[in-house]
Amino acid sequence: MDNNNTIYKDTPLGKIPNDWEVKELGDVVFFFDGKRKPIKDSDRAKINGIYPYYGASGIIDYVNDFIFDEELILLGEDGANIINRSSPLAFRVAGKIWVNNHAHVLKPKRDIEAGYLTEFLESLKYNKYNTGTAQPKLNKEVCSSIPIVIPPLPEQKAIAHVLGLMDAVINKNNQLLAQKELQKKWLMQNLLTGKKRLQKFEKEKWEETSLGDLFERVTRKNSEQNTNVVTISAQRGFVKQTDFFNKTIASDIVDNYFLVEKGEFCYNKSYSNGYPWGATKRLKDFEKAVVTTLYICFGLKNSQKNSGDFFEHFFEANLLDKGLTKIAHEGGRAHGLLNVTPSDFFSLKITIPTSGEQTAIAQVLITADKEIQVLKTKAEKLREQKKGLMQQLLTGKKRLAII
Repeated sequence: MDNNNTIYKDTPLGKIPNDWEVKELGDVVFFFDGKRKPIKDSDRAKINGIYPYYGASGIIDYVNDFIFDEELILLGEDGANIINRSSPLAFRVAGKIWVNNHAHVLKPKRDIEAGYLTEFLESLKYNKYNTGTAQPKLNKEVCSSIPIVIPPLPEQKAIAHVLGLMDAVINKNNQLLAQKELQKKWLMQNLLTGKKRLQKFEKEKWEETSLGDLFERVTRKNSEQNTNVVTISAQRGFVKQTDFFNKTIASDIVDNYFLVEKGEFCYNKSYSNGYPWGATKRLKDFEKAVVTTLYICFGLKNSQKNSGDFFEHFFEANLLDKGLTKIAHEGGRAHGLLNVTPSDFFSLKITIPTSGEQTAIAQVLITADKEIQVLKTKAEKLREQKKGLMQQLLTGKKRLAII
């Protein structure tokens, strides 16, 4: 990187090198918009791919299609950029794509490189350009007026190349992460059900029992006036209400709430994405937490005989769902809650391994969790590194030597 002899000038986007320009997006791209035909709910469910762009061949009747062939690839095989109007994001596409009316397809003109434009668009804080109210939108008029910093074309290509190398590292890490998550899912589906056995325990029999035999209900009142009020998120587990809702929604007086201690479980009867029959989570991040009495809270009767780590993964695998379908019918849903009573909940039957196998299975899954967390931490660090690199290269604070 080289900054020697660089002269900077003031622009609406801050200081940039004197030989760079600021133009509006509409001046450097051609817009192609999808015009989706109305889709019935029954047909919408058949659509494969990621909204609002699709790669499935069976939906050509529903959306516009574009073919980026030699006639349109003026800047290489990178093709065009798509800005998703609802969740602003830019990335490159090539070949045949299907686009509905929730996306803009941008074809760069001759004086801008597709890879550079993609990186610049991803670096923007789009909220300042959003239009609309309930859901952020980026209409064509607003998109056209977005200011873009334009270095000379050779420098655009160099910047795109360097950031592309960073993207490749990030993508490789993400692929490893996805593989580890799939591997853990396979392990949970097989080890927690006995479909696959750990070698040492192959001859040991599993026992059918009820939740009531293993757990006792926790109805401990918050007599100590603990103020750590949490909600149970299906995706995140125990989360402070102030973090989850950005405000406290509990009553000022929480004496009648349940006080849960570390290692105990709570069943949230609310159904959500991926958890159609509610979610059961274990308190791990706090020594104590205060929860609404709408949750069914419980703890192991004998933590020496049964493994809390095992049951944490057991519940996370949604292995109670089959039983819950029998005690919480669709017609009983009201106000977003399932009609599951504590007595019905604790009567649910499950089949479990011996204490030793529980511990061994839990250890395998804990190891998988640690491997996943390492990759997630690495992914976050890589994203921060790229963000810092973008802030330097896309503003000209650091210049690349053009050979």
